[in-house]
Parts: sequence; C-alpha cells; structure tokens
Amino acid sequence: MDTVDVVVVGAGVVGLAIAREIALAGREVLILEAGARIGAGVSARNSGVIHAGIHYPPGSLKARLCAQGRDLLYEYCERRGVGHRRCGKLIVATSEPEIGALERIASIARQNGVEVTALTGDEARILEPQLRCAAALLSPLTGIIDAQALMFALLAEAQSHDAILACNSHVTRVVLEKDGVVIGVNGGEPGLRARQLINSAGLGAPALARLMEGLPEHHVPRTYFCKGSYFSLNSRPPFQRLIYPVPTAGGLGIHLTLDLAGRARFGPDVEATAEFDYAVDARRAPLFYAAIREYWPALADEALSPDYAGMRPRITAAGEALADFRIDDARVHGLPSVLNLFGIESPGLTASLAIAREAVSRLS
Repeated sequence: MDTVDVVVVGAGVVGLAIAREIALAGREVLILEAGARIGAGVSARNSGVIHAGIHYPPGSLKARLCAQGRDLLYEYCERRGVGHRRCGKLIVATSEPEIGALERIASIARQNGVEVTALTGDEARILEPQLRCAAALLSPLTGIIDAQALMFALLAEAQSHDAILACNSHVTRVVLEKDGVVIGVNGGEPGLRARQLINSAGLGAPALARLMEGLPEHHVPRTYFCKGSYFSLNSRPPFQRLIYPVPTAGGLGIHLTLDLAGRARFGPDVEATAEFDYAVDARRAPLFYAAIREYWPALADEALSPDYAGMRPRITAAGEALADFRIDDARVHGLPSVLNLFGIESPGLTASLAIAREAVSRLS
C-alpha cells in the first residue's frame, strides 16, 4: 500500500494554497483532483475580485481571513509576478433610502478594520462620470486578479517543494483509522494510506465527507447549489473601478467587474437550483439590464452577451443567513486525521492564503 504524509483533496485555489503551505513546511503532500486539470470548478467561475473585507460579520472567519488573505495575496502577486490590479471599487446607493444601508456597510467595514470613504453622489461622479447614485462608498483596497495565473503559481511553488499532483483522481472511499486514513480512488480498493486528509473539494466537500467511514453524519452539512450567471459587455466600459450596488439577499448584487485586459462583465445573480448546470440562460438578460441601469442608465440595448456561470458551495438554504467558513478539525469531530473545509465561497479566493495558514495550523 502506498503511503504519504498528507493528502489534499481538491486542486482549486484553496486546495493548492494549502498544499503549498504544507510543502513549504517540509511535509510530504499529495494533491488529488477529480478533474482533468486544476482550478476548473469554483475557482475558475467567479468574479476574480480581491475583496477588501467589507461585508462580513465582525469576528467571523470570513472577516478575519479575508483581511489577512487580502494583504497576503497582494504581497504574493507582487513577489511571484501574478497579474493583478488594485483598482478600487464603489458601492453605490442609487436612491436616498439606500443611503442608510451604505452607512451600515461602512460601520461593518470599520469594525473589520477596512478602509472606506463615504462620498456624495457628486463626488462619486467625479471619479466615474457615467455613474448614477445618491451616495457611495469608496473601497481603495479592492482589486482584481488573474485567478488562473495565481493557481499555476501556487502549484509551481508547491511542486518545487516536492508536492505531487494527481488529476483524474476521484476519491470514492475513505476509511478513517486510529492513526490515519486509507483512501480509494476511482472506484478501486483503498490503496493509499495517509496520516492526514484535508478535504478542500469545494462543491464536493460535503459529498466527500459523507464517504468518510467513521465520521458521524451530523458533522456533514447539506449542500445547496446556488448558481450565479455573468453577462459580458460587448464594448469597452466607461468605468475604471468596480461598481457594486447595495447588497441583495443572498449576494452582493449584480455588479460590474473588470478583468486585467479592461473588459467588463456583470454578475453574478443569485439562483437557487437543484441542477448542477453551468449554462447561462439568455432569458435572464432583462433582469441584468434592469439591475445595471439602476447605476448605469446609459447601458444600451443589446450591449450584453451571456458569458459564464458559477456555483457557490452553499451550506445554508436560500433565505437563510449565509454561513461562515467552516474549517472542521479534531476539536469539532474528534478525528485528528481529518480536516474538512465547508462553505468556502466568496471571499475564498481572496482569503486563500490565509485559509491555508489557518488550516495548516490546525494539523497535528
């Protein structure tokens, strides 16, 4: 039977960051990825935003790890040459009644130690002349990143410290033993022994946890698929910063994001679904036009095209308060050989390096 010190399941940005952290500590690590390549799931289907840490409940893992991860990520991108830009964002109130919501957001941001500046509508329009708003918050720490380049950099650094990646390796059985785990891959008999297993499988994390023979069922949350679609702008955008409306139930609203080439896309919306489907329904376009024209009334007809969709790894149902990140270690389930990561949605990309440090600090 093959043996390894640590197995990380999932080669998205968080799994790769964890594997890198373990490898840099001089430990043997094997990354098992069910897909044919790294980062093809949640990590490839998001807004590509480096979040400042504004919206998350003070004292939560999301708030703490987002702020820490933001600083670590900017430093890492500079050092490793990963494409990024600290462009800033505006959170906008498009009507007088929404100004109170901006004030509440600013209060939360300040409790989280995040810099924001309150602007009048006229001050916001000096920065972005085509913007319509009654007031805004400026977040100078928000940025954008080439998420794929980040993942390649993390993998390269991990592999330079002897980490091994095995793609097309779908974990189908996990037997928990007193001093480790035994893992079966692709339907075969368990043939890989590890001292510790880190479940960073994203959307598949709860399903993987349910395979763990010896992990009580009540420690595994239910999965709720929440789809977010994006539409791209067919022309160059007139904005230099990201534009976010006041958050809506279940998400941050249909916002404008930019990529490093200057192209713009809008999204994601929030669509609870029982289907795992990445297709973008063009019939959702009227919802996008209406939402965008609240803050950009000059958006022309036929200016948007369906782009891509992502799935959020939600562990709470639609209408319920969003869950915090869960990093379940032995203090939770009593099993020192297993670390389960659940509900690692936004700001998971921003927080990835901080999540990795937190996760590795909990290993025995």
